[in-house]
Amino acid sequence: MTKIEQDFQNENIDSQTLIQDFFSTYPEYIEQKEIITQAWNFLLEKSKNELRPSGKPYFIHPMRVSSILAENHLDYESIIAGFFHNILEIPEIDENEISEKFGTAVLTIIQGSKKITNLRIKNKTLQQADSFRKMLFAMIDDIRVILVKLADRLDRIRNIKPYEISVQKEIASEVIEIWAPLANRLGMSSLKVELEDLSLKVLNPEAFQQIKKVVSLKKTERAEYLEKAQKEIYKSANRLNIEVTVNSRAKHFYSIYQKMRKRNKSADELFDLLAIRIICQTPEECYMMIGQVHNLWKPLEGRFKDYIAMPKANGYQSLYTTVMCEGKPLEIQIRTQQMHSVAEHGVASHWLYKKGTNKDSVSVDNLSIINQLKELKKEHLNDEDFFNEIKEELLGDSIFVFTPNGEVKELPAGATAIDFAYSIHSHIGQTIVGAKADGQIIPLSKPLKNTQIIEVLTSPQAHPTLNQLQIVKSAKARSKIKSWLQNNGYAFETDKKESSQNPSTVVNQGQKIHSHKSGTGKPTSEENDAPVKIRIGDTTNFMINVAKCCSPKFGDEIVGYVSRGRGIIVHKKDCKNFAKIPNIQERYIPVIWEETKTEPKKK
Repeated sequence: MTKIEQDFQNENIDSQTLIQDFFSTYPEYIEQKEIITQAWNFLLEKSKNELRPSGKPYFIHPMRVSSILAENHLDYESIIAGFFHNILEIPEIDENEISEKFGTAVLTIIQGSKKITNLRIKNKTLQQADSFRKMLFAMIDDIRVILVKLADRLDRIRNIKPYEISVQKEIASEVIEIWAPLANRLGMSSLKVELEDLSLKVLNPEAFQQIKKVVSLKKTERAEYLEKAQKEIYKSANRLNIEVTVNSRAKHFYSIYQKMRKRNKSADELFDLLAIRIICQTPEECYMMIGQVHNLWKPLEGRFKDYIAMPKANGYQSLYTTVMCEGKPLEIQIRTQQMHSVAEHGVASHWLYKKGTNKDSVSVDNLSIINQLKELKKEHLNDEDFFNEIKEELLGDSIFVFTPNGEVKELPAGATAIDFAYSIHSHIGQTIVGAKADGQIIPLSKPLKNTQIIEVLTSPQAHPTLNQLQIVKSAKARSKIKSWLQNNGYAFETDKKESSQNPSTVVNQGQKIHSHKSGTGKPTSEENDAPVKIRIGDTTNFMINVAKCCSPKFGDEIVGYVSRGRGIIVHKKDCKNFAKIPNIQERYIPVIWEETKTEPKKK
C-alpha cells in the first residue's frame, strides 16, 4: 500500500500531509510541484467550510480522484482538474480566476465535468439525451474531460458504503451501463475491470461472493498446475534465447459472471477462470512464443486471435490462444511490455509516451470513438433516439470488416451491408442495392461478421427505403435514411409497420434499379428453360433459379431471395408463396430482368 493510500485510511489526515505524500507516491510530478501545490491550496481555501455527505473533509475526494489520474500517468493539468472537478458547484467561484491562475485547459476540463455531473442515465428524456450528447462531444474538444469523470466515478463506487442502498444501485447501474463500456472504448482495461467488478458487487452481491470464493479455491487447487505450465513456457523461451515474463492471473469477476449467464452454469462448473500472460520484448518474439505454446499444447479450434496484426479500435494489442493443458482449457495471452502498458492505461498512455522515450502509440485523434463522434456531430442528431443510438453504437460491441481494398471499418455489432455502405460514403449508402461478403451475395439485412470482406453493389436509380430504416444499426445510416425519407414525404410509423409486415412493400421500394452488367443462370421452370439474365446492381456470376410455383417470365415484375445452397430464387412479385417463405424479410434481395435481353422463345 502506498503512502497516499495509507493516508486515505486515516480518519484524521491533514491536507498538507496529503499533498506531500502525493509527490512522494508520484515523483513524476515533482517538476510541476509548484503549480500543483498552488492548485491544492486554492482548493483548500475555497472549500474550507465544505464537507462530503459522509461527513469527511471536502478535499479527500478530489485528492483520491487526482491520485487515480496520476496512476494512469495523465499530465499535470489533469491532476489539477481532478482537484477542481466539482469546484464550480461551490458558490462564488470565479471561473476567470481559475483560468488566469491555472490555464484555460484546466477551466475547459472542469466546465465539461460540470455539464455532466448530474447526468442520470436511466432518465431517457430529451433533456437527458442532450446532456449525454454534450458529455460525449466534450471528448472531441478535450478527452481529459471524460478521463477526469471516469476517475470520479471509480472513486465514487470504491467508496459507496455511506450511500443508501437505492442510491448505491443507481450509481452501480450507471457505471455498468455507461462508464465501464466507455473505459473499454478508451482502452483503459484496468479501470474498466474495476468498475465492472465493483458494480457487480453492488448489483448482485450473492453472485459476487460466490465467484470470489470459487476463484480463491480454484487458484489454490490449480497453483501446481499453473506453476508447471509456467515452467514449460520458460523452458521453451530459453531454447529460443527469448527473455519473457510469465504470470498467472484470475479472470475478473464480471467476465466470469457473464460466462455463468451465457452458459447457464455456476462458477464452480467453469474451468477457464484462470489464465497465463506472457510478456515479451518485441512483437516478433510474441509470434515465436505463440508457436512454442502451440507446440507444447494442442490449441482449441477457433480460439486464436491476433490483435497485434489487427489491433482493436482502442489501440489494444495482444495474441490470444486457448490450449488443452493436462486435459483442461488454459487461456494464454502474449504481448510486449509496451502493449501491456497500452492495454492497462489505454488513451491515458498518450500522455505517458509524450513524456519520454517511447513512441506515442495511442494517438487521441486517431481513436475510433473520437472519429465516430466527429462524424456523428456533423449529423446534428438531437432527438430522443440519440441516446439509445449512441449508447448502442459507441458503447456496445463492435465488429471489424474490410473493404475490397483492405481498409478496416468498425461497425456496431449486428450492422448490415447498408451500415457498411454509409460508413464509406453517404452516396454509396443511398444507392446500395446489394452486397457481397467474401465474394458471396448476401441479403442486405443479414448481420455482418468479423473480418468479412464486403463489396457494395450500387445503382444510380436506387434510394433509401423504409425497410432499410428498420434494419440498420449505425446512427449515421439511420440519420441519413430518415433525412431522405422525410424529404421525400414518407411517414415513418405507418410505412414502417407496413413494410415490416408486407414483403411486397419492400419489393416496390427496391425496383428502381439500373445497371449494365448481368448475372447468368439456368431456370428450373418447365415453362421457361432458356438462359435467364437478371440484375442485382452491378454484380455478376451468381446462381439463379426460377421458382416453379409461379414460373416468372421475362417482363414480369419479379422478386428474389437468397436460398440455402441454391443461389437466388426468383418469383413473380404477386406470388402468394413468396410471402410465406421463412425469414423472407432477412433473405429478400432486389432483382430485375436484364433490360437488353430479348424475350425467350415460347414453346
